[in-house]
Amino acid sequence: MRLVLRLAGAGLTAAMAAIHLRLWAEGYRDLTTIGPLFLLTGVVGILLALALLVTPVRGLGPVAAVTALFTAGTLGALFLSLTTGLFGFDESIDADLVRPTLYVETAGVLVLTALAVTAFSHRRRPRR
Repeated sequence: MRLVLRLAGAGLTAAMAAIHLRLWAEGYRDLTTIGPLFLLTGVVGILLALALLVTPVRGLGPVAAVTALFTAGTLGALFLSLTTGLFGFDESIDADLVRPTLYVETAGVLVLTALAVTAFSHRRRPRR
């Protein structure tokens, strides 16, 4: 089960990163503050997806937890941009890739949280 969660978490994190990099390349790069943040989110997302794949089992809990928090942060930023605005930028629910982003990031938070919990619980089991 942990392998499935690890692969799904890495895939969802990579998808989140790809969405941010695509939007950055298609014009968000010209937005003050938001543009550099989209690029940073894309790069960090790729690094976290790779870390999820290569981290040994004993270190997987912290990596999954950090990735879940990072994904929750990007989801929160999207929610703010849809409701009150973020750094002077107001997003529309009908904008390109907003709905897929909501789905990918919500699923990512859930999968990565489950992965972190299972990885931490595995670490606490006494050896036989």
